[in-house]
Amino acid sequence: MKPVHIIGGGLAGSEAAYQIAQRGVPVVLHEMRPILGTPAHKTDKLAELVCSNSFRSDDSEKNAVGLLHYELRRMNSLIMRAGDANQVPAGGALAVDREGFSAAVTAAIEKHPNIEIRREEISVPPGEWDSVIIATGPLTSPALAAEICRLTGETALAFFDAIAPIVHRDSINFDIAWFQSRYDKTGPGGSGADYINCPMTREEYECFVAAVNEAEKIEFKEWEGTPYFDGCLPIEVMAARGIEVLRHGPLKPFGLTNPHKPEKPYAVVQLRQDNKLGTLFNMVGFQTKLRHGEQVRVFRTIPGLENAEFARLGGLHRNTYLDSPKLLDGTLRLKAAPRLRFAGQITGCEGYIESAAVGLMAGLFAAAERRGEELHLPPATTALGALLAHITGGHLADENSGARSYQPMNINFGLFPPPEELRKPTGGKLRGSARAMSRKQSITDRAKADLEKWLAGRTGTYAAA
Repeated sequence: MKPVHIIGGGLAGSEAAYQIAQRGVPVVLHEMRPILGTPAHKTDKLAELVCSNSFRSDDSEKNAVGLLHYELRRMNSLIMRAGDANQVPAGGALAVDREGFSAAVTAAIEKHPNIEIRREEISVPPGEWDSVIIATGPLTSPALAAEICRLTGETALAFFDAIAPIVHRDSINFDIAWFQSRYDKTGPGGSGADYINCPMTREEYECFVAAVNEAEKIEFKEWEGTPYFDGCLPIEVMAARGIEVLRHGPLKPFGLTNPHKPEKPYAVVQLRQDNKLGTLFNMVGFQTKLRHGEQVRVFRTIPGLENAEFARLGGLHRNTYLDSPKLLDGTLRLKAAPRLRFAGQITGCEGYIESAAVGLMAGLFAAAERRGEELHLPPATTALGALLAHITGGHLADENSGARSYQPMNINFGLFPPPEELRKPTGGKLRGSARAMSRKQSITDRAKADLEKWLAGRTGTYAAA
């Protein structure tokens, strides 16, 4: 049997390779590191996490990303298995020891008898490769990006993304800072006190925003005009949008009580555990393109971080994604060259788990195709199906404004078909937060039931391998 070739050994590529190989189809996984590095990666490991170490909420009842976690576990996802095995405390979220996680994924791929790893850059997939998955993510090499542009006729594929600093725990001043999860929320392995919180008075907050606005930033002229993804904005971009933006974003003070002072903080900087030992904590929401010296100076004005020692400072790298609804078919194949499939962040999904999920689906489709089986899409009522529908069918015409622009997107309940009208047993309509929570529960209950129906009717390739 001819192999499926996968270009890119990130989360999507690794997941796709594993799913295909588990179904008896040979795989050749091409990863350019360490032959050719990227501005963000530090190792040659597969599935290296270059931004946050969080897979976000693990609540599968009322949170869309938690529901996606559930579905991936149900599908025997390698990424979820490695994440669960390398979990670190993070309240209701699933956060991982990044080194242990990537080591686990790498080991699973390396030892699989149906997978061959080749360390090389692929700039143009050879014509004899009849089944290819391109999963090069936000750091696609310039040569391959140019080839994709040639095939698609697109003139630009890039947008900015940024990574957050990591602080040594023993350099944080706990006479000021304290441990607490927002609203004391706990999760598997969590204690309700999984985040370090650094409080700010109004004066301290306003001085901090001013310092961020005045600090020297890194600018790359060749990337000018490239849009940021709103879910991963650099802190200086948020600060420039208005004095209150940060306080209602990553620095929101809600659900926290300062044990050192009776008055409520005006703003709070949170840090989340970054490794299993608990010696490193990353600054939540602090993706940045400030120059390194400026980061140290400005971030040490945060109460509790005045003597902070940084294991890693923030940085900027280029992201790459397709106008997927325009360019891809319903099974993630490039319309202009159907032998090529795309997976992961290059399709316009955003987030680690979303990337892995699209890799899983691309793997299922490629395996079924190679085995001569009928392709079956996951129901749009599931998290997998909703994400796939966003990627392959979200480029819709709006009656008033014409074509909608396609932007990177995390999984969210807005991507799911709406449930039937929710009513109380008395017939009265639920309102406000009660209605929202009932809606979320209805969506998740429906998704889990529909996933099981899909799996029950789709044995072979589509069963959890």
